[in-house]
Amino acid sequence: MTENHTQSKEGEHEVGKNGEDLYPLALLMDELKHDDIANRVEAMKKLDTIALALGPQRTRDELVPFLTEVAQDDEDEVFAVLAEQLGKFVPYIGGSKFATLLLPALEILASTEETLVRDKAVESLNNIAQELSEDQLFHDFIPLIEHLATAEWFSSKVSSCGLFKSVLARVKDDKFRKELLALYLQLIQDDTPMVRRAAGKNLPTLIDLLTQNPDLSTAEDWDYISNMFQKVIGDSQDSVKFLAVDILISILKFFNKKKDITHSKDLLHSAVQMIGDEAWRVRYMAADRFDELASQFAFDSHYIEELTSPFLALCEDNESDVRKAVAKQLPGFSKLLGNPEIILKKILPAVQNLSMDESEAVRASLASEVTNLAPLLQKQDAIDHLIPILLNMLKDEYPDVRLNIIAKLKVVNDVVGITLLSENLLPAITELAKDVNWRVRMAIIDYIPLLAEQLGVEFFDQQLGDLCLSWLWDTVYSIRNAAVVNLRKLTEIFGSDWSRDEIIARLLKSDSQLLENFVYRITLLNALTELVPVVSLEVVNDKILPFINHLAEDAVPNIRFNVAKSYAVVIESFCKDKPKYLELINTSIIPALEKLCNDEDVDVRYFASQSLEEAKACLN
Repeated sequence: MTENHTQSKEGEHEVGKNGEDLYPLALLMDELKHDDIANRVEAMKKLDTIALALGPQRTRDELVPFLTEVAQDDEDEVFAVLAEQLGKFVPYIGGSKFATLLLPALEILASTEETLVRDKAVESLNNIAQELSEDQLFHDFIPLIEHLATAEWFSSKVSSCGLFKSVLARVKDDKFRKELLALYLQLIQDDTPMVRRAAGKNLPTLIDLLTQNPDLSTAEDWDYISNMFQKVIGDSQDSVKFLAVDILISILKFFNKKKDITHSKDLLHSAVQMIGDEAWRVRYMAADRFDELASQFAFDSHYIEELTSPFLALCEDNESDVRKAVAKQLPGFSKLLGNPEIILKKILPAVQNLSMDESEAVRASLASEVTNLAPLLQKQDAIDHLIPILLNMLKDEYPDVRLNIIAKLKVVNDVVGITLLSENLLPAITELAKDVNWRVRMAIIDYIPLLAEQLGVEFFDQQLGDLCLSWLWDTVYSIRNAAVVNLRKLTEIFGSDWSRDEIIARLLKSDSQLLENFVYRITLLNALTELVPVVSLEVVNDKILPFINHLAEDAVPNIRFNVAKSYAVVIESFCKDKPKYLELINTSIIPALEKLCNDEDVDVRYFASQSLEEAKACLN
């Protein structure tokens, strides 16, 4: 312990030179023996600080061996932090030439049962691998992978699957790369499903690396890859087999990059096989990735046509999750078909069925993408066949369906115009705007600026203006606040003059009886203040400032201190044209703020003084 204390003093001496207060090694050792796990975790988070204090030599000689011991005996929470920290440790031990000293501790952590610890260890090992020289890679890192991959315990093998990507593209020797792929093939065939799953999950990354470096790969490499793919697609476990979809996509990308279509028919057969697989998880993955999968066959329209029937089968799948996934792929696959006639005769009937699906989630999923079919059809066909489906979905009892259609109306408006939709659109919006669930009301408010841009000012004023103002008086504060922000966004879209005539004028004409209500007055004040930065200074001076002045002597302190805050916003705007408004600020607003600084209420005085300081800073 005396020696440790001596080391601590040396550490503290080094730290003193840097003017920092750093933990010495002895204290770290004590903290890592603490009974409370939170203390041990916090101590582990300070490793970089300790390493800086010790310097590279002592970090290599003392700290790293100590941490390797810690990696064998503590709790998972501590291991997780240690695994993450070690990935950033190369600079603290003197650079990449010493990086291999960190591998033993990380290998131990990569073998633990806790998934979080393993994942962090694998991430750190991959980070370190980027800094290793070729010699270090061959003499230290690849043996580590081999050791993990051939260990008895599944956790080591699972971790090894995530490390091949750091070495595969850097191995130029064909024989050595073949040995690595052979080892990976063993993992793909492991007895434990968790290992096979990890190998299958990481395989697309390895294939993508070969795609990026086509000169690396040989025909023999692809024999291995093909063998691995067949093992995954034939796996007895659904949780492994569904990974074959991503593997197939990566294989197709490789051959497409090489412009090699010799395997296309076989790969199409594999795709169709997975789309119709008896395991719903495999069908789900095929449905979820259908657009990307089909696009790999886009070089031949016959292949796309062959995928049409399997696609339609997914639209009628007995699992709602599969239908939900494929519903989002409709526009993408239809675009690949590229034939309006086929879309009309084959795709739209499927859309019609999905729009009436018994599952709310399926209908909502369809609603989020269905409008993107409009540009793929002739205008009259869209009017005759797609619009009726959309109009029906705007009446759906499930709010998310209506919201998702409304959110994506721009694309339909661009194709057929808004007139056809307006009769059904307005009832849907009105109903959502009054929904008993305030979150649904909030969602429709969020869509209003988007709708305003799509529909134009004339339609908006006639149909939606009253609705937007009505939200200001909602019983829920969050809705009132959202309504205020909404008015600002609309002003940014339609301009200051519109806001003056359609919003501000109407707000200022409020019934005097309503103004007796505190909530009404403060909401008006908030709404008008929110508009100050986005309307012209003339509008602020002529319309908004008089109302703020009127409330400066309100009986309610909350109103008065919000007036004080509003004055600061007004002054900031007026400072954009200081010469013109300087006299008004000095003779009207500043005296009003000074008066509020002497208010009987402490909060009013506080906010008034804050605003006064901001005003003076702005004027200087």
